[in-house]
Amino acid sequence: MARTACVERQTAETSIFLELELDGSGKTDIRTPVPFFNHMLAQLACHGLFDLHLEATGDVEVDAHHTVEDTGIALGEAFRRALGNKEGIRRYGDRLLPMDEALVSVVVDFSGRSCLVFTADLPKAHLGTFDVELTKEFFTAFARQAGVTLHIRVLYGENLHHIVEAIFKAFGRALDEATSLDPRVVGAPSTKGQL
Repeated sequence: MARTACVERQTAETSIFLELELDGSGKTDIRTPVPFFNHMLAQLACHGLFDLHLEATGDVEVDAHHTVEDTGIALGEAFRRALGNKEGIRRYGDRLLPMDEALVSVVVDFSGRSCLVFTADLPKAHLGTFDVELTKEFFTAFARQAGVTLHIRVLYGENLHHIVEAIFKAFGRALDEATSLDPRVVGAPSTKGQL
């Protein structure tokens, strides 16, 4: 059975169309008005080995906040839908990932409970037109909508591009592990019988 989802989100501030295939190969077609964010989403899909088609527009003349946050909401919703009742998944995923001088840790649990712990001392700065503060906003929105517990920790790093990119890559790898099917798991991986 295909684990896919299609999400459309229309607000007064953004318009988003997203298609997700969990069991893909990392193919992407990503178009938002924030080039650095496009690059990060491509890294996420590539390293998570899921296929992602995304078209997003937003009021970037104000700033990129609404576009980034609403994309996080739509992607979280897509993961929630594609996983259905979560039968047979590994549930947990983690990745310690370097990018040059930066090292980050990302741990995810598809528990059905939304929680983000974001331990990163990121300065108020921009990477192109991407406000680095929006990194946390994206993951907050994803965690809420997907119903995941997500811990992101930057152990160290100097170059902001490397730090943020390592976060997105590690998140992709952790997502791949957590959403992978394990033939030994019968039903939902919980003593409750559901997630």
